[in-house]
Amino acid sequence: MNPRTAYRECRRRARRHYENFPVASLALPRRLRDPVAAIYAFAREADDLADEGEMAAEERLAALDERERRLEAAVAGTPDPEDPVQVALADAIPRYRLPVQPFRDLLSAFRQDVTKSRYADFGEVMDYCRRSANPVGRLLLALYGVEDERTIAHSDALCSGLQLVNFLQDIRQDIDESDRIYLPAADMERHGVTERHLREGISDPAMRGLLREQIERARRLLRGGAQLGKRLPGRAGFEARLILYGGVRTLGRLHDQKDDLFSRPRLRLRDKAWVFWRALRPR
Repeated sequence: MNPRTAYRECRRRARRHYENFPVASLALPRRLRDPVAAIYAFAREADDLADEGEMAAEERLAALDERERRLEAAVAGTPDPEDPVQVALADAIPRYRLPVQPFRDLLSAFRQDVTKSRYADFGEVMDYCRRSANPVGRLLLALYGVEDERTIAHSDALCSGLQLVNFLQDIRQDIDESDRIYLPAADMERHGVTERHLREGISDPAMRGLLREQIERARRLLRGGAQLGKRLPGRAGFEARLILYGGVRTLGRLHDQKDDLFSRPRLRLRDKAWVFWRALRPR
């Protein structure tokens, strides 16, 4: 398989999954759509190994170890010619001077999803975000040739904020499908929220208070990453603003939920129009 065919398959895999923010969208420069699709396909494939199917934990961990072996083969320039993700990464990593550690950090987070299902406090959640979300932003910055620490810090804040948004909109799904809770146990206890709230979808004042606190944390992180849309030029900045305001709008929908605090908000046409309009102006 040649790189062109491999990138095409990565783009196809990226398009199969719904997200509230764009993946390899038309806002990206054409030259970067292929490597972004390769990064996404790598992350999506490994994430599915941690979450999907009926494999035992030991099998999932072994499969993720195999993905790391394949990553190292791609880094060494010796990919399996039948594996499109390997072939694409073997081309993208040297061509775009992508750092390898963020890929390893992603695999570390996916392994943690197999072995850890509860988080004692917000510090533990943020450590997970550092390895599950921030690496993607750092890889995108590398594609744009951005290396300064201040911009990387803005990217980390934005990515961690988006990860918290995803946790908040998937609370019921995470516990039903994976028996996983990303809400900090210390915060749940302080608000009087138990696992029964999450399993039975109890939308009472205690649950509302807990969610309001988590929403405000996510907003502060998104606010901390807002400068990224100004610091990146052209289409890169526009893409960052699309992602930022997509997260902001989703938080707004979560905040406004009344009777059912556990339903997953979907951005409607008017929401997307608002996101696009705000993203046009790099304020």
